[in-house]
Amino acid sequence: MSHEGACFLVPGPVRMAQNCLDAMATPTITARGPEYRDVMARLNSGLRCAFNISPSKPEKKTGSWAGEDDYKVIAVSGSGTAAMEMVLANRFRPNDRILVPTNGKFGERVAQMISRFAIVKHLEYEWGRAFDLGEIEEQLARGNWEGMAICHNETSTGITQDAVEIAEMCGRHGVSLILDAITSVGGLPVHPAEWNVEAVVVGAQKCTAGPSGIAAIAVNQKFIDRCKAIRLQGDSNPNYYLDILPALKKGEDDQTPWTPAINLAMGWAAALENLKNEGLESRWSRCAMMANGVRNLFTDLGFELLADEYSRSDTVTAIMYPEGIDDSWRTRLNEEYQTQVIGAQDHLKGKMFRVGSMGETPLDEMVEGCKRMILCFNDMGCDLPNLEVDPYFV
Repeated sequence: MSHEGACFLVPGPVRMAQNCLDAMATPTITARGPEYRDVMARLNSGLRCAFNISPSKPEKKTGSWAGEDDYKVIAVSGSGTAAMEMVLANRFRPNDRILVPTNGKFGERVAQMISRFAIVKHLEYEWGRAFDLGEIEEQLARGNWEGMAICHNETSTGITQDAVEIAEMCGRHGVSLILDAITSVGGLPVHPAEWNVEAVVVGAQKCTAGPSGIAAIAVNQKFIDRCKAIRLQGDSNPNYYLDILPALKKGEDDQTPWTPAINLAMGWAAALENLKNEGLESRWSRCAMMANGVRNLFTDLGFELLADEYSRSDTVTAIMYPEGIDDSWRTRLNEEYQTQVIGAQDHLKGKMFRVGSMGETPLDEMVEGCKRMILCFNDMGCDLPNLEVDPYFV
């Protein structure tokens, strides 16, 4: 395996393929004509593949946003945070009680967001530590919970939550489950129907290798019915641009209620075609292979990984710096080795770096990037074992 040029191993935004870039360079079209309905149909069909729900035809006037299950997909002209806000603001009322366990920055953001629209019970766990499922079970058993929301894949700490167990508990206690899957859809196994998730959110620029600034949600019929009922009851949260009801009305016609991010949608549709061509499970496997190689390599080199061993993510690995090393290593890695990884956040800043293994990153780029990381650590005085990198990625 060989790779020339820069290595871009950041856990989003990821590098986009040439057909995605070319699609975004298409001359502007009207958002209300048949050409854009064609774009939306392709986008909707690709989204259904990424969300791992039943397929639809990439053709307008065929109900491209729906399939044989009861999920519908909605594109949102905004980041993943905007899509998450659309879900929360429409689904919950100010007096609803929502349980939110967290173990990283983005889960905490979910808790902060919900606090604007409902009453939050925030279970804060140490960054990188798996949820205490026993405590979550105890909380759910007390009743009176309208919903539970989790950040499925926490890129700030490199940990993936046990969605299977959490979904089972929510189902048993009759609690609605909302999934921030911004960095897992298209890169990790996500099973909305099997887990009976009411709403799932994805951001284009992560595992699906699309452009930043556009996102999508998949919602089931229970979610839709509840949003409509809340509106009729007159006790909904205020919203306008992120009002889901106009989006549902326009979706049937391969349309959006407001002016969409036209060229971003074109680019994302192309990126999702790449995902379809690779195969969803094949992409999951490639991401897992790269993450497993990174984990084993750096563990054997003597590094400590932040996340609990049996909860580590396959789309990002969080690695603690050895003693005497800080983010000056990342600067040198970028400037001298043309390789980019990302640092830590908040209280872990300067103590850790994160390696992304998502999107369309090829295996040879990951291998070459790891070789350059080792060279850079050695340049900065680390005495690392002399290991062959390639065998870790077979």
